[in-house]
Amino acid sequence: MTDMLVRLYALPEGAPLRARLAEQGILIRPCRPFERHIVAAWIRRCFSERWVDEFKVAMGHQPAGCLVATCGQRPIGFVCCDATARGFIGPMGIAPEYRGGGIGRALLISAAEQMRALGYAYAVIGGVGPADFYAKCLGATVIEGSSPGIYADILPTPDRPSEAK
Repeated sequence: MTDMLVRLYALPEGAPLRARLAEQGILIRPCRPFERHIVAAWIRRCFSERWVDEFKVAMGHQPAGCLVATCGQRPIGFVCCDATARGFIGPMGIAPEYRGGGIGRALLISAAEQMRALGYAYAVIGGVGPADFYAKCLGATVIEGSSPGIYADILPTPDRPSEAK
């Protein structure tokens, strides 16, 4: 899996996306410290323990480096910043039943806007899966020679020994 580079000074506007989702009862907002255990449990249940670890790192920053999408006061998506490494966006996940409705795009652009507000000019999306999604949403470009990059020599987890590369 390769890494992609995002020019944070050339982002699409995120406010209209967030407003459209808000009309549907979906909010994109920072995750609050007192919600950490709730969102961590949801990430563990829907995604992986590795992503919980990265989420906890992002939540340790001030301001917190995680945005959540909520609907009916429950998490339905998240994205982290500065978790795997400084300047990285990710991991990001959307509940399967909410995919395809623009939530991922809104979360991704909002995270990029947050990083730009913190003074970054560029961000890295590490070990991307859907490269076309990132290219379309943010104009992200592949970083040649970046696979496996920071994800080399990953230790296996007891419950998923095949996860190690």
